[in-house]
Amino acid sequence: MPIIAPSLLAANFLNLEAECRMLNESEADWYHLDIMDGRFVPNISFGPMLVEFFRKATTKTCDVHLMIVEPGNFAEQFKNAGADILSVHIEACHHLHRNIQQIKSLGMKAGVAINPHTPVSALSDVLADIDLVCMMSVNPGYGGQQFIPHTLEKIKQLRKMIDEKGLKVQIEIDGGVTLENASSIVAAGADVLVAGNTVFKSADPKNVIARLKTC
Repeated sequence: MPIIAPSLLAANFLNLEAECRMLNESEADWYHLDIMDGRFVPNISFGPMLVEFFRKATTKTCDVHLMIVEPGNFAEQFKNAGADILSVHIEACHHLHRNIQQIKSLGMKAGVAINPHTPVSALSDVLADIDLVCMMSVNPGYGGQQFIPHTLEKIKQLRKMIDEKGLKVQIEIDGGVTLENASSIVAAGADVLVAGNTVFKSADPKNVIARLKTC
């Protein structure tokens, strides 16, 4: 049974309290919070202040995905805001191992995110040091994009790498997750499904979350 992490980027920001209440009453496991700086990706979302709001609104895990340059400059701010998991992009980190050590020293679980063009082999030297891989299945920056099909093969490759090393690293898939493709994503080896529009743009978000949990 996968972990379901609705992406708050797709929520109704004019009605965030109600959106949080809905998630808290649902079978969702995590809040997925996308942080964008307009430099690493062509969009700007929100920062630690809103993460702190979400932290106060829920007891569920706050899964923070940094799509920013120089993430080490902000790790402590997001820890103080209430992040439980902090993922940084391998493409944005000149000293990835240092970033991972920093995240763990602050008491958070460490994740590494990879873009669609980045091979899973790039993770081989850090897999033993992290808790989660956030695999982008769309080009990062905007919600509502179509799932990139070859991601399924990448999931299988990464699952094999993790299992062969005897690790317990979770595989999180972020982008284009729908009720139609969720089962194939989980079958390929994914542990965590990030879903934005699929949840928040539906007529019955709690039902969608419940259906995703059964994949």
